[in-house]
Amino acid sequence: MTRIALYWLLCSLCYLAACSDEPWNNPYPGDQSQQNIYYDVFSERPKHLDPISSYSANEYVFLGQIYEPPLQYHFLKRPYQLTPLTATEMPEVSYLDTEGRFLPETVAAEKVHRAIYRISIRPGILFQPHPAFARGDAGTYLYHDLTSGDLADVYTLDDFIEKGTRELTAEDYIYQIKRFAHPGVHSPIGGLMSKYILGLDELGRSLADVQPHNGGSRYIDLRKHVLEGVRLIDRYTFEISLKEKYPQFIYWLSMSFFAPMPWEVDRFYSQAGMKEKNIVLDWYPVGTGPFMLTVNNPNRQMVLERNPNFRGETYPAEGEETDWEDGYLQDAGKRMPFIDKAVFSLEKENIPAWNKFLQGYYDTSGIDSDSFDQAVQFNARGDAELTQVMQEKGINLSTAVTTSSYYMGFNMLDDVIGGDSQRALLLRRAISIVIDYEEYISIFANGRGLPAQGPIPPGIFGNLEGEAGINPYVYEWKNTRPVRRTVEEARRLMVEAGYPNGRDKQTGKSLILYLDTPAAGPGTKAVFDWYRKQFAKLGIQLVIRVTDYNRFQEKMIKGTAQIFMWGWNADYPDPENFLFLLYGPNGKAEYNGENAANYRNSEFDTLFNRMKSMANGPERQQLIDRMVEILRRDAPWIWGYHPVGFSLYHQWYGNAKPNLMANNTLKYKRIDPVTREKLRREWNRPAYWPFIVLFFVLVVSVIPAWRSYKRRERSAAL
Repeated sequence: MTRIALYWLLCSLCYLAACSDEPWNNPYPGDQSQQNIYYDVFSERPKHLDPISSYSANEYVFLGQIYEPPLQYHFLKRPYQLTPLTATEMPEVSYLDTEGRFLPETVAAEKVHRAIYRISIRPGILFQPHPAFARGDAGTYLYHDLTSGDLADVYTLDDFIEKGTRELTAEDYIYQIKRFAHPGVHSPIGGLMSKYILGLDELGRSLADVQPHNGGSRYIDLRKHVLEGVRLIDRYTFEISLKEKYPQFIYWLSMSFFAPMPWEVDRFYSQAGMKEKNIVLDWYPVGTGPFMLTVNNPNRQMVLERNPNFRGETYPAEGEETDWEDGYLQDAGKRMPFIDKAVFSLEKENIPAWNKFLQGYYDTSGIDSDSFDQAVQFNARGDAELTQVMQEKGINLSTAVTTSSYYMGFNMLDDVIGGDSQRALLLRRAISIVIDYEEYISIFANGRGLPAQGPIPPGIFGNLEGEAGINPYVYEWKNTRPVRRTVEEARRLMVEAGYPNGRDKQTGKSLILYLDTPAAGPGTKAVFDWYRKQFAKLGIQLVIRVTDYNRFQEKMIKGTAQIFMWGWNADYPDPENFLFLLYGPNGKAEYNGENAANYRNSEFDTLFNRMKSMANGPERQQLIDRMVEILRRDAPWIWGYHPVGFSLYHQWYGNAKPNLMANNTLKYKRIDPVTREKLRREWNRPAYWPFIVLFFVLVVSVIPAWRSYKRRERSAAL
C-alpha cells in the first residue's frame, strides 16, 4: 500500500506542477482571458428592447449601444451638451406664425404657430446584419412571407441562415415617429408627443380603425399612412413640425424613442407565429450603433458584440479643462469603439458581484451599504477616498452628483402646513432648518449626497455654485461654505408662527403633523425615528402613516396627504424639467400632474411660462434666479439632497468619466486585457497545499484500514 500511495502522490504532485497558473475560479472560458472584452453585471431582465416602448435605465444599458437617434450628449463636456450622432449637424429650428411667416428664435412662445425641426443625417450608415434585410437573387425578401411550415424548425433568430443590411435613410426616422400612433405599440411618451407633434393624434385615431390581422400578421405598413407633422425632404433629410414652441424637444431627439426603425424589421417581426416563438423586437433589437446584441439569456448572460457594419466614430478631442490632466483626452481623435465585446452576467445579490469585482472578474462596480466601509473612508476634510486595501489593488473611485433630487414635500392645500399665510410659511421654514440633511446623508446614505439648496441639481443650467447658490432661509455662508442655521433660529420662527415650544398659542394643544409614505419594513424604522427626532427639536409630534403604494398614490391624487417624501430623476438636462414640478397647472390634486405639493404662485407660474421656451443665457438665468428665490421663500419643499453616485473601476479600465445623461457610453470605454489577465492571476493564484495536505490525510487514514484488511485476509487463508 505504501508504494501505491506514493505512486498516486507523485502522480498528483506532477499533475499540480503541470497545471498552469490560470485561476481556477475564473467564471469565463479560458480563451477569453486576454480578449478585448468588457465585463459587467445586470440584476433583472430588460423588459423592453423595442426603443419606442423602453423607458427604464436597465434597458438603456443595452439600447444605448445598439440604437442611434439623431443626437447624443457630448461625452466629456459639462454642463451636459447635445452634439450630432447620426445627424450631420444640430437640427435647424424655424418658428412660423399663423400666416406661415418666419419668426426670430427669441420670439415669445405665444406668437409661435409652428416649430419646424429640420434634421439631416449622414449618408453611408448601415444597419447591423439581420434576416429582415436578406434578399434572394431576384431581389425579393427571403423572410417577409413566412408560413407556419417555414417556422417549424425556427426557435431563435440565429435559425435564419441568411442576413442582409441596407443604408439608413430619413424614412427610417419618420417610420419610428409614426409608431407612436400604432395601436399595437405602447410608448410611455406617446401621449406627450401627441401634445406636440402635429397630426400624431389624428394618425392614432385613423390607425385604430385599421385591421392588420391578415393571416395572423400584426403588421400595419406605416409608410402608407400620412403623418402631417413629418415631411421627407430627400433621402437623408426630414422635418418634424410641432404645434407650439417647445425648446426641450431637442433633448428627446437624443433618446431611443427617436431611433430609426426600418419598415423591413417591423414587417419581419409582425409575421404570424413570431410572437409565439418570442422572436420579437423586444428580444432582438436592430440598430446602426457600434454594438449588437448576440446573446439574450436574461437568466444568465447578455452579450453585446461589435456591429461589423458600424461606420466608426472618433473619440472627442475637447472637453473640460481638467480632462487632459485626468487622462480623459488621451484617445482624442481615435476610432471607436475600443472594445470588441461586452459580457453582462446576471447577479441578483450584491455580495457575489462585489467579490467577483475584487477578484478582477468585473471591470467596474457600484458600492452598496454592505461593502461601503470596505471600499471608502472619509478624510479629515470630509472628502471620500479609497481605503488602503482598495488603493493597493489599484482600484479607482469615481464620484458624480446625480441629476436627481430627493425631497420632503408639504401639501400646500393642507389647512395647517399649506397655504400662503405667514403662519404656515414660518412653520415650513422652521421645519426646513431642523431637518438636518447633512446628518441624514452621513447616517443613511454613507455620505453619498449633497444637501440641496433648491430644486435644480448641479450640472443643470440655472444651478449656481458658491455663496450665490445657497438657500439663505436655511443656510448662512461661513468660512467659504454653507452652514445650516441653528435650531434656536428655527424655534424663534416657531414663536413668530404662533407655535412656541410646538404648541398652538391659541389652543394650547401640541402641534401634530402627519407624514404619509408607502415605505415599510424593518429598514425604514431607523429613518422614521430619525425624522421624528428632527421634528421633536421644535416640539412637533410627527405621526408616520404607512400605507401601500396604491393607497399612497390615491392620497396624493386627492390631495389629502399632509407631508410626503418623493424624488425626481431628470429626463433631460434642462431646468424646465425640475421647475415644472412646482408649476401651478401641473398640480397633482387638480390636474393629476407632477406638482405633488400642489403649489401655486402666480408670479412663479408667469415666469415659468416665459423661462421654459427660452434659450440658455443671462436673461434665462435671471428668470430662474427669481423663480428659485420665490420657491425658497415659500418653502413648498424641504429641498432634501442630490445623491452622489460612487463607482469603482480597475486600473485597466479607461475613459471612466461618469456621464449621467448619456446612455451610449460603452463605445468610449477602453480595456487593457493584458494588465487585467496579469492581475487576475496574481489575485486568484491557486493554492495547492490544501490538496496535498488532504491527500496525505487520506493516505494516512487509509493505511491502517488496508493493513487490517490484509491481516484478516491472511488469517482467513490460514
